[in-house]
Amino acid sequence: MDDSILKNIDDTDEEILKLLNEDTRKSLREIAKTLEKSPVTIKKHIDEMEEKGIIKNYGVSINFEILGYDIIALIELTISKGKMLEVEKEIAHIPNVYGVYDITGTYDALILARFRSRSELSELVKNINSSPYVEHTNTHVILNVIKEGTNFKDLIEYEKQKEKK
Repeated sequence: MDDSILKNIDDTDEEILKLLNEDTRKSLREIAKTLEKSPVTIKKHIDEMEEKGIIKNYGVSINFEILGYDIIALIELTISKGKMLEVEKEIAHIPNVYGVYDITGTYDALILARFRSRSELSELVKNINSSPYVEHTNTHVILNVIKEGTNFKDLIEYEKQKEKK
């Protein structure tokens, strides 16, 4: 019996995800060698996880700060007249925006965006506020990034520790 704590995947899937989370450039052959499985088996597992939508894409982690995008803003929105999804979808198309979330609480939506300058941030906030359906915004500038992203291996190990208690 599979003792994976994750729904819809087995232990081999879990180990593949841990390895890919560390380095998406790992070849099927490298993964197979590490897990002591055949490359064909690894390919089958990866294909199935792609079909299920568990693996959505492969990519790199870019240091935007080095590229000059060192201003990160968190923008809270209050949206009126039942137009939340419409406003969020419009904002999601803005290239500086890398996160759009429906939230609970005082505000309706949360936007995360990166900028090269305060003037770019100012322009975006003014653009958002010009929408007839945006009642109010509250903007925070991120001073320091302490942690960003989730490490799958650490998350699973944490869940297994909780399960043992």
